[in-house]
Amino acid sequence: MNPRPWIIAETNWKHVQQTRYEVAVLPWGATEAHNYHLPYATDSLQNDAIAAEAGRIAWEAGAKVAILPNVPFGVQTGQLDIPFCINMNPSTQLAVLEDVISSLEGVGVMKFVIMNGHGGNDFRQMLRELQARHPKMFLSTVSWFQAVKGDDIFEIIGDHADERETSLIMHLHPHLVLPKGEWGPGTDNRWKLKAINEKWAWAQRDWLKATNDTGSGDPQHSTADKGRRYLEALGAKIATYLVELAAVDITKLYEPSK
Repeated sequence: MNPRPWIIAETNWKHVQQTRYEVAVLPWGATEAHNYHLPYATDSLQNDAIAAEAGRIAWEAGAKVAILPNVPFGVQTGQLDIPFCINMNPSTQLAVLEDVISSLEGVGVMKFVIMNGHGGNDFRQMLRELQARHPKMFLSTVSWFQAVKGDDIFEIIGDHADERETSLIMHLHPHLVLPKGEWGPGTDNRWKLKAINEKWAWAQRDWLKATNDTGSGDPQHSTADKGRRYLEALGAKIATYLVELAAVDITKLYEPSK
């Protein structure tokens, strides 16, 4: 396979020095348990594939996008008692982002997107702080699991190792998925606190107490074909943002009211 010019890990200096990239995309995943049947790298494997597909569609539409290597460690502070759920604190993420953004700004790549692939990550407050430090840049974040919910594809949508994630990995890396007889049901244990169950209050979940197999969502109806269709839908949707962002003048981002 020839190097994909939108994937920075695959391309080379000969190509890069001849290309004016407009948008840099940093996929950011995690390393964590995903029910019994999915690999620890699920968030990162999905994120890489979705970012690559969105980048391909955007590139072929004329947008000069650069997909950076995925960061494989996310915020896991509710899973510190699960082996190899590698935690990266938000303060560390902020420091990493400062270095990445500074490197991009130094070479004139002024539009930046974090492709978030892990529910424990939340980059919005970090970007508020970083935007003030880098006022000439445009900083944004996209969470793929919010971009396309998949109601028209899936029967039961959860939020971790569910039908969506299981179907994606069955499509992308079927050899990494255990046989169906070994899947856990992905049942959750509800909070005793009514306000949190009603979602107008929030607290971090203690994962081994909140779940029974580290999954949150029933994967039983997952198929590789659903994963293929979902990847296509996600790539197409996220590419629209990358194309639009590549074309826009970031000094003129707002429409005047009429």
